[in-house]
Amino acid sequence: MRYLKCLSALLACFVMTTAAAVAANIVVMTVEDPNNYEAPTTMRDFAEKELKPLGHRVTLIEGDKPQPHHFAGLVEALKDADLLILFSRRRFPPKDQMAAIRAHLDAGRPLLGIRTANHAFIPKPKEVVDASLVAWPEFTHEVLGGENTGYETKGLPYSVSPPAGIQSPLLEGVNLSNIVGHQSLYKVLPLADNATPILIGTAQAGATTPPQPVAWTRSYGPNKARIFYTSLGAPEDMKIADMRRLLVNGVNWTLTK
Repeated sequence: MRYLKCLSALLACFVMTTAAAVAANIVVMTVEDPNNYEAPTTMRDFAEKELKPLGHRVTLIEGDKPQPHHFAGLVEALKDADLLILFSRRRFPPKDQMAAIRAHLDAGRPLLGIRTANHAFIPKPKEVVDASLVAWPEFTHEVLGGENTGYETKGLPYSVSPPAGIQSPLLEGVNLSNIVGHQSLYKVLPLADNATPILIGTAQAGATTPPQPVAWTRSYGPNKARIFYTSLGAPEDMKIADMRRLLVNGVNWTLTK
């Protein structure tokens, strides 16, 4: 009995030490928007149920508070952030906040983009951005490594499958037959030369868009910041356990040194 108690204590200590070793400071940048797929709600739920139990510290920065395009607390939060998760659309932060995002990436720290990160900082056609704010229309191409050229709304939900020959730690424990895309299939081709597609989305009958990458990895900048992006992320997608496992794997991959 005494031996078992000692063994249990050692195991508990090991688990706590391991959790502390992999724990990270994660900042989630999101915004409430009718076209942003309930992102604050799904990200809050994802943080509480998937990230915090792993020992991660999560700071949710919700935009437009107190002013449109402003992400109060972002500059301070990014100073010691290990990972930035971006799920925001068509917002143009003030200069100091955009500078903090660029500094995070330029330092080689990772970013995980979800769905509308594809057009996070891109103005609408002919939209005039206030001079005190900063757009970054090249972000999709330069950082994420994809394009923003429209979407397919027919043939939903669309299925996903890995490219031939791909074996990735991001797919570990993920049953892809359970994952389908419930909202539009983003047109993202061509990908950057150093992007590695992990999943391909194929719309069903009635669609005219060819299969598109829906998840990929790459590195950005001289310090090789790890980038993981997925165009999945609609509320219906986020209810799928295997989709959430994919995102957890994405977090683990981005945080790998």
